[in-house]
Amino acid sequence: MKPRISVLTLAVSDLENALSFYRDGLGLPTEGIVGREFEHGAVAFFDLSDGLKLAIWAQDDLVHDTGLPKTPICTTAVSIGHNVLRREDVDAIMRKASSAGAKLVKEPQDTFYGGYAGYFTDPDGHLWEIVWNPAMLPAD
Repeated sequence: MKPRISVLTLAVSDLENALSFYRDGLGLPTEGIVGREFEHGAVAFFDLSDGLKLAIWAQDDLVHDTGLPKTPICTTAVSIGHNVLRREDVDAIMRKASSAGAKLVKEPQDTFYGGYAGYFTDPDGHLWEIVWNPAMLPAD
């Protein structure tokens, strides 16, 4: 296996609502929902950096595809980190996420490693960390 991830898929309870949150609220680029012509196939992809895609797929469809039992989404099972170039970007993105309907979990604050970070959950409870880490600044 090569050390890369190409798609990160989030199970969502309401595909249209999640699309609105990520596209309209956070401003992530997407072509919208595709695959509606297939039973259990409707999905939306968002273009992230370095070719990575974020996908949102109805949890019921993911359950159908995998054959696994449906369970509640566990907020603390995974954290998605979004590194920013400037400290003030953390506050701006947290405000934007809140305005889009995110639940603020932890207000931005100084971190033990010399950075600055805060947490929010999307409407389905997926945990995002918005972080300025001077040791891991993004290329852009």
